[in-house]
Amino acid sequence: MNTLYAIGEMLIDFTAQETGALEAAVNFRKNAGGAPANVAVCAAKLGGRACVITKLGNDPFGNFLEETLKRENVCTDYVFRTGSANTALAFVSRDEHGERSFSFYRNPSADMLLGADEVKGIPFGRGDILHFCSVDLVDAPVKQAHIAAIGRARKAGAVISFDPNLRYSLWKSREALLSTVREFLPCADILKVSDEELLDITGIADERQAVTSLFQGEVKLVFVTKGKDGAAAYTRSAEARQPAHTGFAVTDTTGAGDSFIGTVLYQLLGRGIEGLSALELNQMLQRANRAAAIVVSREGAIPAMPTDKEVFEGEIS
Repeated sequence: MNTLYAIGEMLIDFTAQETGALEAAVNFRKNAGGAPANVAVCAAKLGGRACVITKLGNDPFGNFLEETLKRENVCTDYVFRTGSANTALAFVSRDEHGERSFSFYRNPSADMLLGADEVKGIPFGRGDILHFCSVDLVDAPVKQAHIAAIGRARKAGAVISFDPNLRYSLWKSREALLSTVREFLPCADILKVSDEELLDITGIADERQAVTSLFQGEVKLVFVTKGKDGAAAYTRSAEARQPAHTGFAVTDTTGAGDSFIGTVLYQLLGRGIEGLSALELNQMLQRANRAAAIVVSREGAIPAMPTDKEVFEGEIS
């Protein structure tokens, strides 16, 4: 069985139980989170083999996160621990529509100390997928770990997936983040962006023109998520669009994009991305949209990830 490897941050989400500004929140619920880990858990719950590559603190939160991965049948062979920094924390507030705002505590956090030497032994293989985001592309050892992992995975014939997942508050400036994201875009075979991120990254308002501008370097497949307006998928020769899945009330949008790309990558494990037809793209979008709709109807990210029965038994024919 091929493996989905997800590299980057894993952290604790403390989600406010009252809607409104974080300053006014009194009660919080602890959930395991971090976009790469969310994606790995999503794929594992759908029946795939997934591993997280990260570093956690030698603290109770690190223990909780590692145990969470094990409970979700995610490989923890490449979850490293350190006493030099604490596990990352994020405090999450939500408005009346379930949209989130974040306040991160990581200066530095343990994930930022993951080093290039620690990814050298990962046995990437042909048909595997390496997925990463931009949060851990900051100027820290973990950036070099990403560069090393991407190079090793590419050499082994694995597919590279990148979800920029823009978090401006973690960077010194907006341009510093966008410049780094643009640097890494051509390294990926698969890109997943929201419609807002697509505009920020490319500066092009027209969706098709903006996506076309992303087909540089290794890029072969682009997904654009658009919230209530559904999602689209593009290759150089085919494209597909699907409306958002309806029937679920929105409670918390945390993990929606991660469940979308996690469901997509699960479907591509072993299959690869060559020769995808519009019909196949439509099927992937239907399933990914359903997964995201289920997740936003629940609180948290990892606790909200759907099972294979929930996603595949409910698909549209």
